Amino acid sequence: MATIAASSVQEARELTRIERIGAHSHIRGLGLDDALEPRNTSQGMVGQLQARRAAGVILEMIKEGKIAGRAILMAGAPGTGKTAIAMGMAQALGQDVPFTMIAGSEIFSLEMSKTEALTQAFRRSIGVRIKEETEIIEGEVVEVQIDRSAVGVGAKSGKLTLKTTDMETIYDLGQKMIESLNKEKVSAGDVVAIDKASGKITKLGRSFTRARDYDATGPDTRFVQCPEGELQKHKEVVHTVSLHEVDVINSRSQGFLALFSGDTGEIKSEVRDQINQKVAEWREEGKADIIPGVLFIDEVHMLDIECFSFLNRALEEELAPVVIMASNRGITRIRGTKYTSPHGIPIDLLDRALIISTSPYSESEIAKIISIRAEEEDVEMTEDAKEVLTKIGVETSLRYAIHLITAANLVCRKRKGSEVDVEDIKRVYSLFLDEKRSVQYLKEFQDQYMFNETKGTVGNEVVPMET
Repeated sequence: MATIAASSVQEARELTRIERIGAHSHIRGLGLDDALEPRNTSQGMVGQLQARRAAGVILEMIKEGKIAGRAILMAGAPGTGKTAIAMGMAQALGQDVPFTMIAGSEIFSLEMSKTEALTQAFRRSIGVRIKEETEIIEGEVVEVQIDRSAVGVGAKSGKLTLKTTDMETIYDLGQKMIESLNKEKVSAGDVVAIDKASGKITKLGRSFTRARDYDATGPDTRFVQCPEGELQKHKEVVHTVSLHEVDVINSRSQGFLALFSGDTGEIKSEVRDQINQKVAEWREEGKADIIPGVLFIDEVHMLDIECFSFLNRALEEELAPVVIMASNRGITRIRGTKYTSPHGIPIDLLDRALIISTSPYSESEIAKIISIRAEEEDVEMTEDAKEVLTKIGVETSLRYAIHLITAANLVCRKRKGSEVDVEDIKRVYSLFLDEKRSVQYLKEFQDQYMFNETKGTVGNEVVPMET
């Protein structure tokens, strides 16, 4: 059952993805060379050389599959590239290694217990590479002959002639195979592969011997060589799925549909134990491999003491991924207690973690990041405008400067300009406040706001409010 589920999930993943420009869509990797030395600017990553070098070492251990059940904490001020480094690791790991990203606060918003939500996140981050041998028939189609009833009623029948460079065979076709051939639009000259177990037909391309049949062909037409040897071959098929996907599919009769709806619900521990036992048997028989992936928990200080206690235990289990946590807090209160701790994380969990620190970007690095983001968002910008944005990024924040790129581009298009200029930057700078100017505005006009009964803090300063 799990094998069928694995192939179904693999097919679902082949659906076309929608590419959007996001906050980290410009990142293609960690920007390291073969010796794990970081380049100053590469693959969308800028600066943070020490942190990227440390992340590269962790990445290599993950790729080798020798590290699991470890915790890594990325600590740094807001806007210093913690999530960017995590995204770079995800890109460098590729499709086969599971990489799950969650925010600490979303654990509390799900319609299930906190420990169940964390368990599902852990299971989502562990991959199972299932191997199975299947018999396939692979050859070039010589002729497709379909016999239809004279009255148009009754089952269709037909014959399919396939050949390789060494042999040629005629196969009898049933109703389902004829429908599959019609669906795939198979004709003479196509090279096809037929799975004997499921009857699935895959068109591999057109034979080179039929390249001159037509004067023009479409751009999607692919020409391949006629297969050699026997028509029937044994082929090893590999499916990579996560443990959570196997859990969901086996926990209910319509489990596969739950993967798409997202309504997975709580899964019984007995189901997980049975799946763990089955996966262990497959490992011993050589039918499956475990791929320890990565679970990235952003804003980890939002977890409470119960979640931290669960993480301590979960990291010690045999099937545990690498847990990368990110926090921008200093010494603060641990949620759910009255005690304070560095980064809002209990000392016993900090003791288990390797800590990677990130530092603020320099002015030259901010200028380079703004150039990369302008290119990613397809915005033409003058050098003077980039200098002004860089100064804004240094004086306010990098995120605020990046947000102004698209807004300035819209203002530029409104005046029918071809490049974003300094005037466009000034215009959007006056329209949208940064955090410092917003705080200053609050100080000046706090009397006009509601609910100023108590003293509070805005930013790093104590602001007196009405009593």
